[in-house]
Amino acid sequence: MAVTRGEVGVRFPLSADPGTGVWTTTRRGSWTGGFWAGLLWLRARHTGEAADRAAAEACTARLADWAEADTATRGLILWYGTALAPDSAAAATLRAHAARACLGALDPELGLVPWGSAFGGPRLLARADAVPGLVPLLASAGPQGRAAAASHLHRHLALCVGASPRPAPAWEYAPATGWRPLAEPAPGWSRGRAWLLLAVADALVHPDGALGDPDHLRAVARRLGAPLTGGRPAEGSVPPTPSGDDVPSGDDVATYANPIAADVSAPSTGRLARAARPVDHAAPGFLPVGDTAPSAPAPAAAPPLVPPADEDRPDGPLDTSAAAITAVALLKLATLPGAESCARRAEAILHRLVGAHLSGTATGTGTSTETGTGPGGGTGSGADAGTGNGPDLDPAPGPRPAGMLLDGCHDAPTATAVRHELIWGDFFLALGLAVLTGEVDPRDV
Repeated sequence: MAVTRGEVGVRFPLSADPGTGVWTTTRRGSWTGGFWAGLLWLRARHTGEAADRAAAEACTARLADWAEADTATRGLILWYGTALAPDSAAAATLRAHAARACLGALDPELGLVPWGSAFGGPRLLARADAVPGLVPLLASAGPQGRAAAASHLHRHLALCVGASPRPAPAWEYAPATGWRPLAEPAPGWSRGRAWLLLAVADALVHPDGALGDPDHLRAVARRLGAPLTGGRPAEGSVPPTPSGDDVPSGDDVATYANPIAADVSAPSTGRLARAARPVDHAAPGFLPVGDTAPSAPAPAAAPPLVPPADEDRPDGPLDTSAAAITAVALLKLATLPGAESCARRAEAILHRLVGAHLSGTATGTGTSTETGTGPGGGTGSGADAGTGNGPDLDPAPGPRPAGMLLDGCHDAPTATAVRHELIWGDFFLALGLAVLTGEVDPRDV
């Protein structure tokens, strides 16, 4: 990390070339800036050095402009950029500001914080990568925030998990027609599954109690690949979303299956009905939320420790970042009673990452042409979209350093950084190892 910090200076690392180790950086951090700040806080915790703490404080301060940005990725940026700094007054202030801003961005008609316009493209989206980080960030904003966090989570689960055979990670809303699934990111996007599992884990282990029915959340976690026992699959696999004459209004919104707190302004029946309109029935394998479906069984076989970036291309590039995210989610779930199998699975994933995908210990290499994209590909227009300052590559060549987590795939469809070191992969690997060594309680971040 000291080498990376010296290389990037006041910029934010995004992805590193697998051959040279040279980082592509962004000026403002994009959706990944919080992971670099989080890594610096992990280092400061480990070393106890004043210089490392100062570097972490300074990096977190550079994220402040994102608090008011129109993007649901504020959860990724400002939760992970501050949560590992519990004794930093500045980080706590920024986190509280961001939580209030995100609470204010909740759309009561849709029951979620929209994807937003900060990265270009349509604003009224629901995406798998809009949920992790934002759930605990919202929940930190008092009772209203906790209700908003539950609503945001369960609305995304209703769309992205639903009763379909596998997650559909991206949806667009139109007032006239309701929600429809998007082609990109595709249902085979393994990081989408990992992001959703992380959000469900955060909801289950929240220190103030689960954000929703624990049995239902455990059942959803099982559908997303967690080796959990127990749990009661809800009808249709997700709590039913009301529509038509069944949609509550006014004070009755408290009875909504995925409620917003009564003191959050509730929309009229007609507007909420439009927001809850059934999704596109033509989506392959999709059963609209609220329809009756058989209880979903647990996955028949464990997924690979390191999944392909696209589950429909098992011979395509892997995504070690998806594996690292999954490992942290499983370590969170492992704090639940009777979840020892989650701990074993997480340890196996981390062992595979360290033993087979780190430079200096692994044989995996790769080359790719770096281009800027949004968080999950398919939508968004650049790592610093809207700022006029996209990613730039440091031209200085050099030997590849040891300790790079290789084989991360930023975006397979656009061939963007497909076998690279990715800053969020580094963060979740380091966080998982810190949990295993007892330096971090997984429920705290």
